[in-house]
Amino acid sequence: MYEKFEEWLNAYLKKGFPEEVIAVNFNIYEDTDDNWSVEIVGTASFDEEDDDWACDEITDFGSRENLFTWEADEEWEVILDNVIEIIKEYLEKGKYANTLKGLTAVGTGFVDGDIEILFRK
Repeated sequence: MYEKFEEWLNAYLKKGFPEEVIAVNFNIYEDTDDNWSVEIVGTASFDEEDDDWACDEITDFGSRENLFTWEADEEWEVILDNVIEIIKEYLEKGKYANTLKGLTAVGTGFVDGDIEILFRK
């Protein structure tokens, strides 16, 4: 799954970031029938104490029209752990890992839940 995620993410990150973006969050969605999806959003703020920073969205990099999707018969906690591992792997070896690590923070979580901070400058 990592290779497909990397390909999907690279397509958006190669376009660059608006200057105002200081952090990114990978929003996870629980769709229907064991389907899951992820989008990436760039935000104008970051506050580790307030998860609403992810709502201060400047851009979705176009990812909302082409979400990263997959099917898995798993509980949401397992899905969250899987997404965290994939993003961490990308932060270690992905083509644009240094671009992401140049931001203040990188987080992920379900769109209606808590955010896990995976990188903080």
